[in-house]
Amino acid sequence: MSKNLVKWLYPGIKVKRWLFTFLSGLVIIVLGASLMSTPYGLVKTFAFIVVIIGVIFSVLGVIKMVVSLITLFLPQGERDLVNILYQRRYLERGPKIVTIGGGHGLSQLLFGLKEYSSNITAIVTVADSGGSSGRLREEFNIVAPGDIRNCLVALADAPALMGELFQFRFSKESQLQGHNFGNLFLTAMYQVTGGDFEKAVEECSKVLAIRGKVVPSTVNNVHLIAEYEDGSRTEGEAKIPIPNKKIKRLYLTPEDARPTKDALEAIRQADIVILGPGSLYTSVIPNLIIKGLAEVLAGASAYKIYVCNVMTQPGETDGYSASDHVRAILEHTTTGVLNAALINDAAVPAEALGRYEDQGQFPVKSDLERIKEMDLKVIATDLLSVKDYVRHDSEKLTGALIKLIESQRVIKR
Repeated sequence: MSKNLVKWLYPGIKVKRWLFTFLSGLVIIVLGASLMSTPYGLVKTFAFIVVIIGVIFSVLGVIKMVVSLITLFLPQGERDLVNILYQRRYLERGPKIVTIGGGHGLSQLLFGLKEYSSNITAIVTVADSGGSSGRLREEFNIVAPGDIRNCLVALADAPALMGELFQFRFSKESQLQGHNFGNLFLTAMYQVTGGDFEKAVEECSKVLAIRGKVVPSTVNNVHLIAEYEDGSRTEGEAKIPIPNKKIKRLYLTPEDARPTKDALEAIRQADIVILGPGSLYTSVIPNLIIKGLAEVLAGASAYKIYVCNVMTQPGETDGYSASDHVRAILEHTTTGVLNAALINDAAVPAEALGRYEDQGQFPVKSDLERIKEMDLKVIATDLLSVKDYVRHDSEKLTGALIKLIESQRVIKR
């Protein structure tokens, strides 16, 4: 026991020097206090100053010892305690932001926003019917976990390896081929929590140490139904995009599906609500047509912003301009669900444009005046990222949103 205590005084641990500072401060305090009994005023003044110096030394020694000890227990000693505390306090003072959507667009948005505020609630669609999510839905009667997983990883504060693990997809020939580890983990957690999907998401949030909160828009096992302008219908999110068929209306089955209480409460308490970016008919609108959600959104005091897509999507938004995207949202909801639209106005480079034209995708036209006629504020700016794909640049998008948020809501740090 005594041997272990002595080890705290070994060189390099950075405890010995601050212990010495603390003890020196105590000695100085005692020395100053002993001089206070003198009848001479000048000596008393000097003694008072000595006591103050002793107090400063003692307090400094204690603080530095505590910081040194705590730093030893941080991973690899590479984290700066002061920076961590400052960052957390800073993020806790951020506005209450609610995002509504799904797909990669929403996860990109969350990745940027988590550096601005930790008061984020992502309300995520669970209507996906394709790929790993679709197979798990059929086998376990669970709502689609894929978009939830993407948002959890985007908000994660856990080591990068944990995020890579949740995004890992099995590729070898096996019964797990095509499945994503994060989807399987969520499904397993759903089973462990007794079939409570909200609880499963909450527990996965703890594993990834996310900043903010991710909630499903509904826990009902819903499916999308699209009605086209020619009167035909298709059921299933993965089957809805059909070339040369324009979507007229979107529905949910079962019709009595209800939004989660956490989703509704987050909207009521929000300072800002952001819709999109993401697939208009298969990521954004599916959340808004859940019974009661649009009405709560319309009645909320939050400032509501729609982030329009950069490119059209074949079989879903062919030929759509920015105003067509906004109009589709308004036609599926009610008055008051939007206050502003954020639109990209940067030109897509010709070499990237050629690749997308072959796939039937084109830049979304920024017809600002038509949106203004809908009594909405419009912000058009450069939001473009052109690397492997043409999409929103996370930093540009976050910067534009913060500028809009702070100018309209006067939210200051």
